[in-house]
Amino acid sequence: VQLQASGGGLVQAGGSLRLSCAASGFRLDYYSIGWYRQVSGQEREGVSCISSSGGSTYYADSVKGRFTISRDNAYNTVYLQMNSLKPEDTAVYYCAADVWDGSSCHGLVTYGMDYWGKGTQVTVSS
Repeated sequence: VQLQASGGGLVQAGGSLRLSCAASGFRLDYYSIGWYRQVSGQEREGVSCISSSGGSTYYADSVKGRFTISRDNAYNTVYLQMNSLKPEDTAVYYCAADVWDGSSCHGLVTYGMDYWGKGTQVTVSS
């Protein structure tokens, strides 16, 4: 079971990036999938989550209206479209799967998230 986040990079403030979370070894569409980010020396924080059906999405207040989470089950991938990026969005971004009832993911908490992928660095310059 592996998750891999990709799509990070360096972008100017106001720009956009799309992150991808691909899975191998299991079907992402069975589970709620979350995006989290972490700045060095700080705690990992929840950014967004999408339910297994894709019918419900959740966002941290800091990214509402700017980020959009989606999933393409045919490609076993979850995306995070990030628009109007700000320097404070700079972090390593991780995706993770909630293989139980989805409550950890929906609550944007790290506790209870089960599978974590390697992160991808997002750097937003001012």
